[in-house]
Amino acid sequence: MTVQTAPVTKAGSKTALSVDELQAKLDASPFSAFLGLKVVSADPAREEITIRAPFRPELERGAGTGQWHGGPIASVIDTVGDFALIMLIGRGLPTINFRVDYLRPAVNTALVVTARVRRNGRSVGVSDVDVFDERGTLLAIGRASYATQDKS
Repeated sequence: MTVQTAPVTKAGSKTALSVDELQAKLDASPFSAFLGLKVVSADPAREEITIRAPFRPELERGAGTGQWHGGPIASVIDTVGDFALIMLIGRGLPTINFRVDYLRPAVNTALVVTARVRRNGRSVGVSDVDVFDERGTLLAIGRASYATQDKS
């Protein structure tokens, strides 16, 4: 199910970004475009977004292994956590901190990554992120915090 728009849960008159608007923001980033990130679903009412990251050889831990390197997985966690908040706030946010726990190797699979907003505060937002393989096996979990205060 893809949800296009809903009211923002944060005070203000903005509307949450649609799947197409979120995808356009991803595509505007050379790094995200390189990773091939695609928005699968965005549900502002549940404050949840799912993004797919296809496997590619440049992201391998060792040539020919089909195993994702942990660095790109961490980058995807950071990006998807950020986009859960971007969906609500409408602009990019700098990362304050994030962590990742790798639970099992990601081998010969795309990543299906779901982030849920845990806090959408005036100065700090927090997202929890789950990383699955294409069969639905949990591979990694992450939590990230972002600066939400508008400096403009």
